Amino acid sequence: MKQIAGVLTRGHQVASRPSKDYPYSTLEKQKPYFKNLGLDLYPYFNGTLNISIAPLIFRMIKPEFTFEKVEWTDLHPPETFSFSRCNVIFKSKEYAGWVYYPHPETKKNHFQNQSLIEVITFEIPNIQYDDEVELEINQDEIKVEVQQTG
Repeated sequence: MKQIAGVLTRGHQVASRPSKDYPYSTLEKQKPYFKNLGLDLYPYFNGTLNISIAPLIFRMIKPEFTFEKVEWTDLHPPETFSFSRCNVIFKSKEYAGWVYYPHPETKKNHFQNQSLIEVITFEIPNIQYDDEVELEINQDEIKVEVQQTG
């Protein structure tokens, strides 16, 4: 496992609750599909943490799970999702979870930059935007590097 520093940032706020784009929590709607495909996310908080690792970027290279073209909503075409185990460390306490990666090539809404890692984990008491966290990722599944410019 590789440990990287990150900062909790505001995401699109569609995973945890209804929004202007979705009349439901997207993660709540997706969980039954993922469970049927072999990944049970029901024990985890019904939302994602958006962790900025800037100036670093990441790429999924060999995730533990990849689910192709999941038809979880009728609001847009199917999406592909990948998942890799991770740990979030906040105030010296460790929380197990999953890096949640909706593949950008199948995700037409809510573009995420390559420095933002979405994580599904247990509820973390008192965590707030701009809090610093450590993220432990599996280097065999996720590559982290400095973004090349120019």
